[in-house]
Amino acid sequence: MACSLHVAWDDGLTSYNFGPQHPLAPVRVELTMALSREFGVFDRPGVTMIDGVEPASDELLQLVHAPDYIEAVKRAGKTLEPDDPYCLGTSDNPVFPDMHDASALVAGASVRAAAAVWHGEAAHAANIAGGLHHAMPRHAWGFCVYNDAALAIAWLLEQGAKRVAYVDVDVHHGDGVQAMFYDDPRVLTISLHESPATLFPGTGRATETGGPGAEGYAVNVALPAGTNDARWLRAFEAVVPPLLREFQPEVLVTQQGADTHALDPLANLVLSLDGQRRTYAALHRLARETAGGRWLLLGGGGYDLVQVVPRAWTHLLAEASGGQVDPASATPDSWRAFVRERTGELPPLYMTDGRDPQYTPFEDGFDPEDPVDQAIQATRRAVFPSHGMDPSL
Repeated sequence: MACSLHVAWDDGLTSYNFGPQHPLAPVRVELTMALSREFGVFDRPGVTMIDGVEPASDELLQLVHAPDYIEAVKRAGKTLEPDDPYCLGTSDNPVFPDMHDASALVAGASVRAAAAVWHGEAAHAANIAGGLHHAMPRHAWGFCVYNDAALAIAWLLEQGAKRVAYVDVDVHHGDGVQAMFYDDPRVLTISLHESPATLFPGTGRATETGGPGAEGYAVNVALPAGTNDARWLRAFEAVVPPLLREFQPEVLVTQQGADTHALDPLANLVLSLDGQRRTYAALHRLARETAGGRWLLLGGGGYDLVQVVPRAWTHLLAEASGGQVDPASATPDSWRAFVRERTGELPPLYMTDGRDPQYTPFEDGFDPEDPVDQAIQATRRAVFPSHGMDPSL
């Protein structure tokens, strides 16, 4: 099924760059865009590249960030001096020249993509350089300076949206987005992530369910280290579809971090590329079923820069365009040469990890000794009753 897709892109998006030793290297986005072009994703009917991506203005950024923090980011990008109160100049968030301009461009691209969906320019829109979900109102956090995901949601609310759902499948908890809407029942935030007992940022427990008047609108599925395709998909299907069907968002916003993969060097889940592909298809179906097709998809984490991220996000963009890339496809020779030229690494040969992920639905039976089932049940018990839903099997 062909879909209309706007892709927000500007070469300047690769200027969001913490330096050559930092895990969040912009080459991963560059390689993704190159691989997607090689497979003709951007040439498909209904797919357009958004022209005129502009940096988010200070006024726009202030929908989610404090004015003094914005000024601190501008100052640090000029002086290159750390600013401890704002977590600028840490090992996670080094300062770099023109940091505000680069960060504001990422934020502006996500808002532009949100506008394309909201105004009906396309059913779906993507900013693959976005998904900086950790940034807080008054400080940088976890490789994230401005929270473009939260800003896009806040912009949608400013336009009159009454219900926006945010689903975060990054291996790390979507803490910044959750924090910014914790007391707002117009926004349903759902995050599936590795347990805070074993991974940054140390939040995202099932008991974090929303503030007064918004109980049940923050949803967290904290999965144990070692969770594989089958167990992750079981958790996703047990929590995400029923909540989205009940909430009926006007727009579905998703953060698509690829760091759940077994090869990711910063985390401990063991999904395959094929398990991730199945998630993309599920989110696409849910956007059509519950949000009238309005889907804003953003990038996120992912630190295996060559083997994982470009293939994963090429599959994501292809899925959003309505035509999947055959996982058995070989990666193009020209792209392999580009990878070697840009990184010096050996590129992957195929668009698959050779897996066929299957799972047993949670409704088929709960195993009280299984840690993934324990996580699923904890989440359902914590939030389902707030939505008038029965958490039991």
